[in-house]
Amino acid sequence: MNTDFAAWAWNPGKGIDGLQLIRKPLLQPAAGEVLVANRAIALNPVDWKIIEGGHPAWQTGRVPGVDGMGVVVAAGTGVNIKPGTRVAYHQSLERDGSFAEYCMLEAASVLLVPAALDDCHAAALPCPGLTAWQALEKIPPATSSDVLVVGAGGAVGLFLVQLAVQRGFRVWATASAAHHASLKTLGAAGVFDYRQDTWQHALQTTLGERRLHAIFDTVSGAHAATLAPMLGYNGHLVCIQDRQDVAPLPAFSTAISLHEVALNSFHAHAGLNDRQQLRHNGERLLGALLEGSLSGPGLQTFDFQQLPQALQELKKGAGGKWIACLPPSTPVLPQA
Repeated sequence: MNTDFAAWAWNPGKGIDGLQLIRKPLLQPAAGEVLVANRAIALNPVDWKIIEGGHPAWQTGRVPGVDGMGVVVAAGTGVNIKPGTRVAYHQSLERDGSFAEYCMLEAASVLLVPAALDDCHAAALPCPGLTAWQALEKIPPATSSDVLVVGAGGAVGLFLVQLAVQRGFRVWATASAAHHASLKTLGAAGVFDYRQDTWQHALQTTLGERRLHAIFDTVSGAHAATLAPMLGYNGHLVCIQDRQDVAPLPAFSTAISLHEVALNSFHAHAGLNDRQQLRHNGERLLGALLEGSLSGPGLQTFDFQQLPQALQELKKGAGGKWIACLPPSTPVLPQA
């Protein structure tokens, strides 16, 4: 039985190599919180970027990590989630994160995991799946309109292509050649290799007189700005990395709308209705994974002790979704 737990701690200015495995005491959850014993931890690009770049709220000893899945072992007052419940989650960057054996979470933000869905696939969904859902919510429905997903080889792009197809959009994508066949199988009308300088011309030639209703860019704000001329009248430029601080096109030209996607913002700014909607849609996506109507990225599993090395591989561009698997444990919590 454990009275404390292992966690990877951040040290300012030292990057991934500065992560240190420490012990932290187990605590009782406060009102509105749940304590979760992690069973699977998913890595995301945002993890290594924040670890290397820092965060205003972080000090020495902060535990990184936004995505995980586990079992509720204790609940604070006002929480109707029972111990033993399997949940997946996206953790706020303002709190200790998922790179640990246990994680304390706001109960209102956790997603109930279907009984038949395995731990690793559940852990792999929250950040990319909810980001893709939020991105798609930014634009109005327009059946059979053309949309472009830039960077569809990543987890966010993979989910976004599928969700956009299911909403009736004609979806085009950019990705490396290795992903073209699978993206077409999932419903993409066409996929272009972003490494080729001619891909924009090839897409415009394929579209003919049609123009894009929306572009979802997963690369950067600067990159998204270069794509703005491809949008049609009243089109939508959705930035999943960064944002547009300056309009990329002259005023009163094509009248495009600019959107930013920032999943972490919901922890600080979402109201009760926003949280309920996010939780509902997150659980719907988990159900779709189980049913097979939504396909997740391929999984690369690793041991919790090797987490810094796995982060380095992710930073280098290694494919797949990197997941740490943890064995069950029995906590001993202090008396409330």
